[in-house]
Amino acid sequence: MFRFSCACRLVSAGALFCFSCGFWYNFSMKQKSTDYIKKYKICVSGSAAFDNCAPDRCLPGHCTPQAKELAKEVGRQIIKQGAILLTGATTGIPYWAAVGANEAGGVSIGFSPASTEKEHVKVYRLPTDMFDVIVYTGFGYAGRNLILTRAADAVIVICGRMGTLNEFTVAFEDKKPVGVLEGSGGTADKIDYLFKGGYRGKKKIIINSDPATLVRKLIKMIKKEKENNHKGRKL
Repeated sequence: MFRFSCACRLVSAGALFCFSCGFWYNFSMKQKSTDYIKKYKICVSGSAAFDNCAPDRCLPGHCTPQAKELAKEVGRQIIKQGAILLTGATTGIPYWAAVGANEAGGVSIGFSPASTEKEHVKVYRLPTDMFDVIVYTGFGYAGRNLILTRAADAVIVICGRMGTLNEFTVAFEDKKPVGVLEGSGGTADKIDYLFKGGYRGKKKIIINSDPATLVRKLIKMIKKEKENNHKGRKL
């Protein structure tokens, strides 16, 4: 008998995905299958309000006009480089990253602040169409941010405002690798300044303006961490 943790969800007949460890399990057989695919999970964090920002009049300090296409390219690169996309199942930057992931034929998982699909659509007014799986956390935005960030192996920041800063600080305090897409505006373009004169440094923070390079460097860092975590152990 399989015992599912709160981080595991059925995603298709005979298939289980664990959001904590990143394993796909095939349990159509009576015995537990060792035939699994492990993929890195990368969260894209960014402004949900970007869709309200006209290309010729973005709010001061907010996303640049190129942020939408940059988000889509980050989503594509996450899939092309063999990872899974995690987002907050919302509009704006996370949504466009999911569009890119979808175009690349990959898996996109959204973590909703709502407790049900009805609440997600009717109360929070959030989309469902670009996410292969939506986890309804039921903890509002603050709780959702914590679960989303901790389910990921790394976080990429694209523009953003206070919610993005919250997800960044959770990842930073948890010592997770963080990628910052430089030149996308908002929070992303302020992070480097925040560390000037800081006492802890930014060893696990990668700042780059090219989506492909940023994702590649982040995956390299994730891989190294995984190898260190499991050194001396059989997976």
